[in-house]
Amino acid sequence: MSNVSSFEEGPGLFESRPESQDDDFFESLIRACRQRPGISVAVCWPCSSASLMGAIDAATRGVIQPVLVGPRSEIEAIAEAYGLNLDAYSIVDADTEVDAAAKCVQLCRSREAAALMKGSLHTDVLMHAVLKEEALRTSRRVSHVFVMEAPLYHRRALLITDAVINISPTLEDKVDIVRNAIDLAHALGIPEPRVAILSAVETVNPKIASTVDAAALCKMADRGQITGGILDGPLAFDTAVSAEATRAKNLRSPVAGEADILVVPDLEAGNMLAKELEYLGGARLAGIVLGAKVPIILTSRADSAESRVASCAIASFFAATDVRSITDG
Repeated sequence: MSNVSSFEEGPGLFESRPESQDDDFFESLIRACRQRPGISVAVCWPCSSASLMGAIDAATRGVIQPVLVGPRSEIEAIAEAYGLNLDAYSIVDADTEVDAAAKCVQLCRSREAAALMKGSLHTDVLMHAVLKEEALRTSRRVSHVFVMEAPLYHRRALLITDAVINISPTLEDKVDIVRNAIDLAHALGIPEPRVAILSAVETVNPKIASTVDAAALCKMADRGQITGGILDGPLAFDTAVSAEATRAKNLRSPVAGEADILVVPDLEAGNMLAKELEYLGGARLAGIVLGAKVPIILTSRADSAESRVASCAIASFFAATDVRSITDG
């Protein structure tokens, strides 16, 4: 079953980076979203200027139609302080973070919202509400995927998973982490993503557990237990993204030097990798949580306005695809 989004404009969004560096991947996502009405998003507890302005900015850009869930008086006070007009948006009054999370989940359950967006509440409060609601759970483990535009990488975007949710994923967890990332790549217009399972080396070493997991994941792909992408690993970071490093190590791989998805060994490795690329490599990040029946936009206080809008656009792409693959898988 194809998961390629109807938003795709001509060549896939993930084709190699063009000669012109003015071509903006995130902006192309946002432009593509304008081809249809913005998806309805339940914005949970937008009780800070950053969280409220991020949702309104995404709405103004035509990406989402926010339903603001939280204390009405506080939301309206923030809007007045920052000159935001809320006349076009629904507000669902909620007294506490827990109440707001429950009401957001109910909006998704009733299909009044196609996605969730975290405001200024704690992430665990929102995720607890999602995971305890059977109607929003799937057979998959939830995982986070960063979509990254890295200026020094020859492909237009790079997916990194999981750097936010799963701390020390087991092999079984990694199967779902890979499947979720492949589904997102399909939604963004790449029909057969190249998936690099990262470790410190390219050979299987029983003393390095991530190399054993990588080998098992690749064999599972060979046997049809993981489908929709081309897997290889273990691969070190350099060989995953650099053709030169691949040649220097005399490595033969359909993924090396051309990875679309990087699967990290654990949260610590992934979080450091993503932030190093962002703060030292000039990369730009956006991302969502997958594995539930609706995409979840987890924003951070450090996220730029552009990152917030781009994350909403990614959720819009995913929400517009046929998600039966994650509920059946």
